[in-house]
Amino acid sequence: MLSAYRRIPPGTGGIQLLDAQNLSHAFDYPLLQNISLSIGEEEKVAVIGVSGSGKSTLLHILATLLKPQKGHVNILGADVYSLENKERLAIRRYEIGIIFQFHYLFKGMSGAENIEIATLLSGTKPDEELFERLGIKDMLNKRVTELSGGQQQRISIARVLSKNPRLIFADEPTGNLDDETAHIVMDAVFEHIQKVRGGLFLVTHDERIAKSCDRVYRLEHAKLELVR
Repeated sequence: MLSAYRRIPPGTGGIQLLDAQNLSHAFDYPLLQNISLSIGEEEKVAVIGVSGSGKSTLLHILATLLKPQKGHVNILGADVYSLENKERLAIRRYEIGIIFQFHYLFKGMSGAENIEIATLLSGTKPDEELFERLGIKDMLNKRVTELSGGQQQRISIARVLSKNPRLIFADEPTGNLDDETAHIVMDAVFEHIQKVRGGLFLVTHDERIAKSCDRVYRLEHAKLELVR
């Protein structure tokens, strides 16, 4: 049943939000080898590393988008790659928010319509305070094609947060933003994680942003090394 994963109450049962064990994956060469990682409630984890090191591949595996060649991913107590596709889609729909490096907005629609689609699918409501927080309230009625790259990125992040997910996976979420806006956006993400007692998995080149997380790893030579 698709609604089975909407919603496990925060703080019940001591369930890890995410627990990945012994992940390995390769394309033309090994990208990940025996990687294990967990994220608990209100925990923010960042991964840094050079381009091509496998950071985005790891994010896609953890976020239910790519089945690993070896290993297991548990989200809210469920082994996601052992589930039927409709059950995995339900977890992705209700419990996961993914902020991509490229915003993937529907270009024929306004910002408000893009956000409304996400809230309709997840059964949530638009958050006016969030729009104010991100500085996008005055641009919501504009078509996506009328907005700058940075404005589109903020709309995209608002769309993700409006789903009210427990787990957020963010791939270079501040890449199109100036420093001031980047900090506003990350503060909003961090506040969301605290509000829902959720977790964040962040991939970034910005070590300043990474250092604001609870744990920082470097992905290098297919291995995760704890930096701090």
